Amino acid sequence: MAILLGCIADDFTGATDLCNTLVKGGMRAVQLIGVPARGTPVPDADVVTIALKSRTCPVQQAVDQSLDALAWLRNAGATQILFKYCSTFDSTPEGNIGPVADALMEALGADLAVVCPAFPETGRTIYHGHLFVGEKLLSDTHMRHHPLTPMTESNLVLAMAAQTKKRVGLVPYAAVDAGSDAIADRFAALRKAGVSYAVTDAVADRHLLHLGEAMHGHRLITGGSGIALGLPENFRRAGKLEARDAAALPAIDGYEAVLAGSCSAATLEQIDHMAETHPAKKLDPFALADGYATDLALDWAKEHLGKSPVLIYASAPADDVAEAQKVLGRDRAGTLIEDAMAAIAKGLVKAGVRRLVVAGGETSGAVVKALGVTGLAIGPQIDPGVPACVTLGDKQLALALKSGNFGAEDFLTKAFSQMPGERKRP
Repeated sequence: MAILLGCIADDFTGATDLCNTLVKGGMRAVQLIGVPARGTPVPDADVVTIALKSRTCPVQQAVDQSLDALAWLRNAGATQILFKYCSTFDSTPEGNIGPVADALMEALGADLAVVCPAFPETGRTIYHGHLFVGEKLLSDTHMRHHPLTPMTESNLVLAMAAQTKKRVGLVPYAAVDAGSDAIADRFAALRKAGVSYAVTDAVADRHLLHLGEAMHGHRLITGGSGIALGLPENFRRAGKLEARDAAALPAIDGYEAVLAGSCSAATLEQIDHMAETHPAKKLDPFALADGYATDLALDWAKEHLGKSPVLIYASAPADDVAEAQKVLGRDRAGTLIEDAMAAIAKGLVKAGVRRLVVAGGETSGAVVKALGVTGLAIGPQIDPGVPACVTLGDKQLALALKSGNFGAEDFLTKAFSQMPGERKRP
């Protein structure tokens, strides 16, 4: 069967975030991990999101992977493509948002694409082209000091212009607030002026709904998961979207565990909250470098499985991360943690864990790759931007893949209550 919408996400948690938005809108969503092999059957779904690990990889690698994903999605029947990146516009000075968007635009023959990472439900809003996180400009938040994607520019027109040779313009608040017709008029004016990318203001969900209606028929859309809020209704109005329970998942029983690698402020608070009442073990990057910490963490976890969800984390404050990177090297420090989380995930599943929460995009990518996960069926929302999921295939797992910045303080503990199934008792 042909899918209605094809999505390309630059990390794993961002992909589930996007699918969550679409499922809430009534679209059955499947997330595939990496570009499927040629001949892979098209899932029975309204939308397929291909999750890449392309946010911080070399630019050409990100472009090549995204174009391969595009080719598969177009062969699967998608006529509209959404390129999803983080709601804080995470990117390195070299990209990768601009170069990937350029390549997709040229491959699709599109002449205008929206740039809108706004997600008001989680406090990400855009006003006069400036991205806010809560009441603060992006550049005034902890993202300014992110170890991989430091964000020091809040003006998205300037941030996008630094990553592309194409012209970047703005759809201001007045047009967005006036509704879809005013937005469409602004799109037409930007096209006439030779603008290829339209940064769009959005401070409330109604603005994203207006944008969704105005983007009907656009070949390429770029943004955070919020930009998808108004897309399901376009397909519904066209008679292409059936009424059904888009969030239904099978029940999965087993031991429960949490793996956290994100160093975001939200995840650090969630770790502190869970560690107050549940078994928790921190991974030391220097011990990981010596090669014994992974086995010790697994042995520790096996002693607690079934009694309570266990937490293993490598998350740390910015100063501690900087010290580890200084001693071990930036790339090696990150690789050590990702490899450890991957090995621990495999060991936990072998020990009977079937219900797993993972915090952090890079960590989630490493874990799903290690577990051989090829795809996810997306279910009900746990917190804004984070759904419960079940892996495709014979040996199913219940997963929640959380972007580092998302989730309430109690997310790591309450997530299991939203996963169909129960914890296995010893």
